[in-house]
Amino acid sequence: MAFTIGEIGKATRTNIETVRYYERIGLLARPNRGANNYRSYGQDALDRLSFIRRSRDLGFSLEQVRALLGLSDDRTHDCAEVDRIAKAHLVEVERKIEDLTVLGRELRAVIDSCDGGIVAHCRIIEALAPPER
Repeated sequence: MAFTIGEIGKATRTNIETVRYYERIGLLARPNRGANNYRSYGQDALDRLSFIRRSRDLGFSLEQVRALLGLSDDRTHDCAEVDRIAKAHLVEVERKIEDLTVLGRELRAVIDSCDGGIVAHCRIIEALAPPER
């Protein structure tokens, strides 16, 4: 079965420009074109784009996705490298969660310090403003 760029984009919830970008950077093979010069994608391209999309949804970088695709393409390869990439990404995700938790506490403290009144005396505005010189 053949798919247009719009169909493959819709099926994977991927913007058409993003599909073209993935082609340009080599994550997705450039498809054949029909007599109408439209891109014509097969099931393999749909599966690959789904893999890319899911990887990106999980926060993997494009370089990590490229590495994972390369490993996925060689079904005989040892899974240790896939595991290493996933674990490294998890460490980064957990670090970001910690950073966001700290940020959330700081923001909550600033919000809780607000006692209403006029903006000229707003503690939130004061906390966001640069220090006075």
